[in-house]
Amino acid sequence: MADASAGGGCAPQDYPTIDPTSFDVVLCGTGLPESVLAAACAAAGKTVLHVDPNPFYGSLFSSLPLPSLPSFLSPSPSDDPVPSPSADTSAAASDAAIDLRRRNLYSEVETSGAVPEPSRRFTVDLVGPRLLYCADEAVDLLLRSGGSHHVEFKSVEGGTLLYWDGDLYPVPDSRQAIFKDTTLQLKEKNLLFRFFKLVQAHIAASAAAGEGEASGKLSDEDLDLPFIEFLKKQNLSPKMRAVVLYAIAMADYDQDGVDSCERLLTTREGVKTIALYSSSIGRFANAEGAFIYPMYGHGELPQAFCRCAAVKGALYVLRMPATALLVDEEKKRYVGLRLASGQDILCQQLILDPSYEIPSLDMPCNAPVLNLPRKVARGICIISSSVKQDSSNVLVVFPPKSLEEEQVTAVQVLQLSSNLAVCPPGMFMAYLSTPCTDAFTGKKCINKAIDVLFSAKDSNDLEDHLEKNSEENKESVKPTLFWSCLYVQEIIQGTSGTALLCPIPDENLDYRSILESTKKLFTDICPNEEFLPRNSAPKYASDDDSDSAETRHCS
Repeated sequence: MADASAGGGCAPQDYPTIDPTSFDVVLCGTGLPESVLAAACAAAGKTVLHVDPNPFYGSLFSSLPLPSLPSFLSPSPSDDPVPSPSADTSAAASDAAIDLRRRNLYSEVETSGAVPEPSRRFTVDLVGPRLLYCADEAVDLLLRSGGSHHVEFKSVEGGTLLYWDGDLYPVPDSRQAIFKDTTLQLKEKNLLFRFFKLVQAHIAASAAAGEGEASGKLSDEDLDLPFIEFLKKQNLSPKMRAVVLYAIAMADYDQDGVDSCERLLTTREGVKTIALYSSSIGRFANAEGAFIYPMYGHGELPQAFCRCAAVKGALYVLRMPATALLVDEEKKRYVGLRLASGQDILCQQLILDPSYEIPSLDMPCNAPVLNLPRKVARGICIISSSVKQDSSNVLVVFPPKSLEEEQVTAVQVLQLSSNLAVCPPGMFMAYLSTPCTDAFTGKKCINKAIDVLFSAKDSNDLEDHLEKNSEENKESVKPTLFWSCLYVQEIIQGTSGTALLCPIPDENLDYRSILESTKKLFTDICPNEEFLPRNSAPKYASDDDSDSAETRHCS
């Protein structure tokens, strides 16, 4: 992999010269969608150039040392590359250069408290909170491409907690968990067990008969119902409906307001997620529960796919800003990039990460550019202990209206420990997020969840919290909050055309929506090619049977 020696402030002659100067596909930004596309295009036989202005992989999907977070969320104008006035002669005479600009996707950044030293031992995910289902497509893509050889995972062994009526309750997500739950009445247990049995029968019948009629399948009428109406038909209590909707089906918006809900979940969608959840439990022998998390953070995922692309011949250059888009004025289409070195690179397909603004050209586009007013409020916290005793990694869900009556979106919280190598021993990281239409509402929900879970830091807590965290007060004392950062991120829809804009980290807990959008972009580029076929994975000397290949990367 090539690696430029300096960042955006270098003189043009300090950057490496790229040879050749023409590629099938050129990508700018090494976020997860761009990295998956690079691997898929390289596996399909395309020549690929992948550049990034940063000295690290991941772009908007990066895992950063904590001291680097402020400059990433609030970059100074001097961080942008200065457009190069000169260029080589590789571009055609009819090609014009349009200055490439980047938008700041983060706003309302607010930090409080003091970061425990050494601060560089804390690694921060820009996409948090986010998890992988053991059986989801992101894991399958890693296995098919060979990327799983470059990533290790730990399970979220503490399971999921639901906040309900002022308390945290373990989510009963299996037959064993249902009947072990002492907070449920016998009638609730029976109804919930009957509901899961009904859904499992539908899943099994669907797998056996496809989309045709089969005994045990739910009717199309039920599948098209709002999921909450179907749950009410099963006589589930409000608490059990919240368990299914927000802690298993992972609905983001208040499903009780059927007429006003921003994103109403159908039974078909809810059952699909329950099927994914169920098939994730037990897929890996050494993974507890449905969820896993990458060691060292989510920034490892794009790097794994970049390695797969490089094995297939893709060329990588980090610390290489792009300053302009090259346009064929006769054909009215983008044909390449001008780099900070002044070199022009031509391509058949140009792909950019969503922080770039693509100027509209007077030409037809395969899809309209839609900038929907969607936002997600995020929070990052450093805390002293676990929210669940004797558990390292835990997911917490605050359903709509659980924090206040005006709350219309769920708040998801993911606690991580040092066993993931993201913080020092004795400390924990917590990520929070909730969709929002405005910064005030979103940050208000995040702050309320923080107040419920954590206590404010006393003056001496930072120095002696390990000594005070004794057996007698573990159970009753909430974790101490040492430091927090709240911010709001815009969600911009990916676009297609002669320059593709990749999807941005969204408000979801997993990567399903992002990968679906990425696959559609790949179809635009390679309409007759399979997306990362299984035979695209490089052969490793240590490869053995598929079961052990799947399980050895999760512990």
